[in-house]
Amino acid sequence: GTVGITDFAQAALGDIVFVDLPEVGDEFEKGDSFGSVESVKAASDVYSPITGTVTEINEVLSDEPGMVNESAETDAWFIKIEIEDESELDELMTPDAYKEHCEKEAH
Repeated sequence: GTVGITDFAQAALGDIVFVDLPEVGDEFEKGDSFGSVESVKAASDVYSPITGTVTEINEVLSDEPGMVNESAETDAWFIKIEIEDESELDELMTPDAYKEHCEKEAH
């Protein structure tokens, strides 16, 4: 699975200046922090939505962290992870549920 932050999250953070990512081969439990994102406003941990092993990291982000602001949900993915337990995917929000969640957070 591909993991990153959403457009809503990057907008809330503001201009991103640094992205800290794990190493390939690192293992994470669902809910573990696997890295962080720093913007001109704040630093924020990034959490794994599923249990698994990192198979790839987006190397481009170390040189171009601002790419997250431009394409958070496409080219600026953070890590690719080999999913240990596919049933955890059922616990994730759907895009519509996430949109509703964000709209509530914004008000």
